[in-house]
Amino acid sequence: MLDTPPKNLSQTVLSVTELNRMVRHLMESSLPLTWVAGEISNITRAASGHIYFTLKDNSAQVRCTLWRNKAQLLGFRPENGQKVEARILATLYEARGDFQLNVEALRQAGQGNLFERFLALKAKLESEGLFASENKRPLPFFPRRIALVTSPQAAALRDVLTTLARRAPHVQVTLFPTPVQGEGAGAQIAQALAQAQSSNSDLIILCRGGGSMEDLWAFNEEILARQIRSGAIPVISGVGHETDFTIADFAADLRAPTPTAAAELACPDRNQLLGRLAELQQRHQRAFQQRLRQWEQRLDNLATRLPSPQRQLATRRERLTELEQRLSHAARRQADTTERRLQHLAYRLMHHRPQPARFQESADLLTLRLQHAWKQQLRNHENRLEQAKQGLRQLDPHAVLARGYAMVFNANGHAIRDSRELKPQDRLQVVLSEGQAQVQVTQVVTPGEAQ
Repeated sequence: MLDTPPKNLSQTVLSVTELNRMVRHLMESSLPLTWVAGEISNITRAASGHIYFTLKDNSAQVRCTLWRNKAQLLGFRPENGQKVEARILATLYEARGDFQLNVEALRQAGQGNLFERFLALKAKLESEGLFASENKRPLPFFPRRIALVTSPQAAALRDVLTTLARRAPHVQVTLFPTPVQGEGAGAQIAQALAQAQSSNSDLIILCRGGGSMEDLWAFNEEILARQIRSGAIPVISGVGHETDFTIADFAADLRAPTPTAAAELACPDRNQLLGRLAELQQRHQRAFQQRLRQWEQRLDNLATRLPSPQRQLATRRERLTELEQRLSHAARRQADTTERRLQHLAYRLMHHRPQPARFQESADLLTLRLQHAWKQQLRNHENRLEQAKQGLRQLDPHAVLARGYAMVFNANGHAIRDSRELKPQDRLQVVLSEGQAQVQVTQVVTPGEAQ
């Protein structure tokens, strides 16, 4: 394969592929990167992301290719009829022998100097770390106060206010007016932004409608970019259309493609939140009902495992009798101990104090205190005994009978709980609150037959 012409080209027979490759090499090595001005026509956007178009003037035209990695860096959307300036590398498409231009950069006509200034400032601030993602401030999820920095006459203001009123009517919106275009607008926007950063706002929206690069140049000023990063309140930039990029977009904590999108990103939709809240409430109610049914079922299972009232009553009575005996024995033991101690003290007093009359008053006081302590302890035991009796009375089935209930026993003395245990002519004993009765079954109605 030949990349350079042979020394004796006139005597060499070349294939078409070799000729095209040689021409491409000569073109690319002979022509450096060059800026070419013209009008876009026949533009085609491939699914791969590459853009193909024709660049023309009044007398000639040439095919151009803008590769995807270059197209992603554009700050505008190329369209038919636009006047542009393209930085190109002339080449030859070997497969068809077509002369074409590979576009390395593309800018709108007349904006060359501005674009160069934009790229230079962007590179400078980026090298300082002003655009670093780790320095971005997180946006509040539920802002209550939003500051708007824009012109009162801007159409973007109406779009933002309309969107906020629809999505979050509860949010307080404060406007910090400023010119957004013209000489000195960048410094005035920075001053309005500083006022917004000194307010009690939770979030700042910096917005403006679309326009040319000259119209949006105020948002490419270095003073504004540094002011965006200097405050503590997060900033959303919604400047221009989706294809417009400014220095403010890179400096902001979040870039929105349009002012309306900035308002949508600033706060969640109130109606969606209410819908989500209603859904969570329904799920909570269903979970509560499910848990309640589980506890009811568990309560039913535990109820079936409870011992009979008669057994519980007998156990309580035995326990009460035991406590009475222990209390009586303890009281007698304590009384005996106290009496013996008192006798011992009296004996010591008589033998060690030749004149016991001098200490009679103290001995009487000790006797009274001892008797009082013994009586107090006795009363405490009696109170505990009374509480135990009261608990036993609550479990007494006769108390239930007194409310109009009755206990039914068969001839063997077993309690009847289910009508399916009976048959006609059975003789039963009915225990009432007062007295008993002998009855005979004339008809049995089972649970499945009951109405």
